[in-house]
Amino acid sequence: MATIQAAACSNVGQFSCSSAATPRSSASGVVSWLCPSAKFSTELRLSSVSSFSQATSALQNSWLVKQSRREVVLPGKVAAARAAAGGEKNVLIVNTNSGGHAVIGFYFAKDLRAAGYGVTILTLGEEASDKMKKPPFSRFSHVEKDHSPSIRNDTFAKRRQLGHRYGYLEESKKKAWIWIARRNAEQSGHGDTQELKELGVQTVWGSNTDIGAAVGSAKFEIVLDNNGKDMDAVKPVADWAKSSGAEQFLFISSAGIYKTTDEPPSVEGDAVKSAGHAEVEKYISELGFSSWASFRPQYMTGSGNNKDCEEWFFDRIVRGRPILVPQPGLQLSNVAHVSDLSSMLTLAVQKPEAANGQIFNAVSDRAVTLAGFARICAKAAGKEVEIITYDPKAAGVDAKKAFPFRTVHFYAEPRAAKELLGWTSKTNLPEDLKERYAEYIKIGRDKKDIKFELDDKILAAVKQPVTV
Repeated sequence: MATIQAAACSNVGQFSCSSAATPRSSASGVVSWLCPSAKFSTELRLSSVSSFSQATSALQNSWLVKQSRREVVLPGKVAAARAAAGGEKNVLIVNTNSGGHAVIGFYFAKDLRAAGYGVTILTLGEEASDKMKKPPFSRFSHVEKDHSPSIRNDTFAKRRQLGHRYGYLEESKKKAWIWIARRNAEQSGHGDTQELKELGVQTVWGSNTDIGAAVGSAKFEIVLDNNGKDMDAVKPVADWAKSSGAEQFLFISSAGIYKTTDEPPSVEGDAVKSAGHAEVEKYISELGFSSWASFRPQYMTGSGNNKDCEEWFFDRIVRGRPILVPQPGLQLSNVAHVSDLSSMLTLAVQKPEAANGQIFNAVSDRAVTLAGFARICAKAAGKEVEIITYDPKAAGVDAKKAFPFRTVHFYAEPRAAKELLGWTSKTNLPEDLKERYAEYIKIGRDKKDIKFELDDKILAAVKQPVTV
């Protein structure tokens, strides 16, 4: 495989492979173009180019519309791409394909790339599955192409107006279209972004029980399991990591592991349930990694989150319906922006000795009441809201189905991360929920026809509603 590095000329918006930009070769098979006016660089890895001369010809005959200081990596063998990364440490993220934790891998990958690490994210399942069309997966590498005639037959100028940035590469007789859908393309509704690929993250799909089939002979110094909840799911990943020479293993556990306490918040070291997460933590600790750590998150918010929590509140707020909260409404919980979790994980990678053998509550450093969260959601939407508390048993409903959060105190503090990693929380719920509300409106959920049969049942059963 040949690797091509090019400095993009900011004033012409194309690769600078003219007379003003002379190609240079190296023993490692890298071609570099230098341009005095270049303000940013990109990298293309062409897995099917068989020779140096073909690599040179492919780039000189190709056309890439300038983009905003981002790295573009064409799909190819992970092992070869990682080999081209040089001396940087490489991280493998084994990412779940469902649930609220999926977005952790997305943010972690971006933070690691910003810190200079090589990153591969292995998502369970298949790239072509319907799940991958939804956030955050649609922002990994999938691009939902437009099929309407007006879009399909548009000229380049029109596509540029829509915000699409794309290039055309010719590899012998083989043509490959690169769609680099910038954020404005996503906002226009004409396609999803490829944020991870643009940043140089390798995206692959496969099974947690056969990591080697997905990543080949690639070597990773650090492995994160952001998928499993029990030994059946995590053991194959941990065993593969150990046998392949990984130095550090990180595991996304859950703060739900803590036993109920009379002295909230839950802190690292408090008693835990005999759950699958605890068995996994024990097993990892005995494998002999140079460094290992476990992270216990609670609720999360942030762009790309696919856990239906904030939306539950917005659904009612925008339609003028009351928010029904299980009594008393003062229960403490924790909702962190996912960037807090990813920054904590990144610090653990950067400080493996400090993180070794530690449990970290991956949460923000402030609690929020259930009724308070409803009020913050309403403020984010710029609307008033009525909050009614009720007794689920008296109303004859299952609180787990009637409300998106746990109805007891569910609040942990991130003491270990602050003390050992020097981590600080940046969660700001009033601002973070404005971001989520903007996305809610953008996808048109406020216009959807939603039924509230369970809410109506509760309201009918509550003879004397208590407004808080």
